[in-house]
Amino acid sequence: MKDKRILYVSSEVVPYLPETEISSMSFEAPKMVNKQGGQIRIFMPRYGNINERRHQLHEVIRLSGINLVINDLDMPLIIKVASIPKERIQVYFIDNEEYFKRKATLSDEEGKLFSDNDERAIFFAKGVIETVKKLNWSPDIIHVNGWLAALLPLYLKEFYKDEPLFTESKIVTSIYNQSFEGTLDKDMVNKVKFDNIDEASIKLLETPNYSNLMKIAIDHSDALIKGSVDLPKDLEDHLDACEKPVLDYFPIEEFAEPYTEFYNTKVLN
Repeated sequence: MKDKRILYVSSEVVPYLPETEISSMSFEAPKMVNKQGGQIRIFMPRYGNINERRHQLHEVIRLSGINLVINDLDMPLIIKVASIPKERIQVYFIDNEEYFKRKATLSDEEGKLFSDNDERAIFFAKGVIETVKKLNWSPDIIHVNGWLAALLPLYLKEFYKDEPLFTESKIVTSIYNQSFEGTLDKDMVNKVKFDNIDEASIKLLETPNYSNLMKIAIDHSDALIKGSVDLPKDLEDHLDACEKPVLDYFPIEEFAEPYTEFYNTKVLN
């Protein structure tokens, strides 16, 4: 992976949030590529329960200050950055007062999903892409983890399809068995449609549940990775039918070699 540029976009990353399959792999995979001499960037949301002082987050003024239009509203984008201790890995945080100030990640104390998670997902996808554009950093691979990041493949292939920075970029999405109950806001499909995204490609968002979000990510990715040993049957079926390279599940102790080979032979080829 020497000198390859890999952009990791994740809904959660260790050590900023507790250990889960997603947050652990979103740390271990970049660490592996970093050790192999690859260039990496990690992006995640700046949830309000991330301790800014402890993790030494600071705002990057030159990257902040643009507005993203979400469902016809201007939302200011704030970019913060921190370094993972001992790893010399930088993590960029997508922030906005309205969407990420609250002291929780995706649901309230009762476990109820936040009603604006759909808009937060749109904001996160656009925020990552606009920031990478400002960095003028063209990734060879964009690796997506977690459902809050699941709109990124769609936006890259539709909304930003004419953006020269990403014409050579390959999108890999990891599919996990880490879902949510019920659906996001029923109006989500119209909020995405507002960005002139082809209606046929987002029909599944009429029912914005976990499986449909991930199916849209699968449909707009170039390659897929099974991030959990067991996946919901409809997602397994969708992966089987997608006619794209799919890497089977590997536990965290054994993933390094298969991931490297998959990146090199199936994704970049």
